[in-house]
Amino acid sequence: MSVFIHPTAVVDKGASLGQDVQIGPYCVIEKDVVLGDRCVLDSFVQIKEYTTIGKENHIHSFCCIGDTPQDMSFAGEKTFTRIGDGNKIREYVTIHRGTPKGRAETIISSNCMLMAYSHVAHDCIINDNVILVNNATLGGHVIVEKYVMLSSFVSIQQHSRVGAYSFVGAYSACTQDVPPYTFVNGASGSQHPRMYGLNSVGLKRQGFSLETRKALKEAYRMLFKGECPRQEALSAVRKEFAHLPEVLNLAEFVESTKIGILSDISRKEEQK
Repeated sequence: MSVFIHPTAVVDKGASLGQDVQIGPYCVIEKDVVLGDRCVLDSFVQIKEYTTIGKENHIHSFCCIGDTPQDMSFAGEKTFTRIGDGNKIREYVTIHRGTPKGRAETIISSNCMLMAYSHVAHDCIINDNVILVNNATLGGHVIVEKYVMLSSFVSIQQHSRVGAYSFVGAYSACTQDVPPYTFVNGASGSQHPRMYGLNSVGLKRQGFSLETRKALKEAYRMLFKGECPRQEALSAVRKEFAHLPEVLNLAEFVESTKIGILSDISRKEEQK
């Protein structure tokens, strides 16, 4: 199949289209846009300048990708939006490009699903196989690691990180880092979200061994439910589970936080 462009679509001559691309009614593709092979754009999609999109992405109606960031200091500088392969971007999704004082680019990797009305702000990085459910919102400079699910109406504060294989329940407003492998919920938005243990169902579905899941559970207990200071707990976890990279990844994530870690639902006040 050759490239199909609906007669009502507007495609700038400075855009680059791959093979078998389909562009539906009333789409607008600006200059300096790259669309990879076999991408499908439904009706009323806008792809703004300096956006590169890989192959086999399906972008549904009324999305706006690569628009200028909602940052008061942005002055029209050349910054970028980069999207990988095989993503499903549903209706009314908005994705903004980077800022000079950030990474200068917003990155969405491959095989993600961004459901209706979700928003990805400037300078975010979303890794592979992430799901943003309807109305999930990322502030600027957020990093979402692989295989994360953010449920409907979740909001992630700017400069936060969401660790790999974690699950964040609906209406949670996360103002601190979410550790990998954990389950977070926010009691219908009436309070700050807390960790409720591991994302056990997700880890099992993704093929984590029983040994690894047990080790992560014990490491979680040591780090987030114990009474000893966090640094002592980190040292103990590294010593006991030095042979398991997943546990070491959890420890590294916790130690490297710059804005703090969400609290466990039952954790006592840390010792100073």
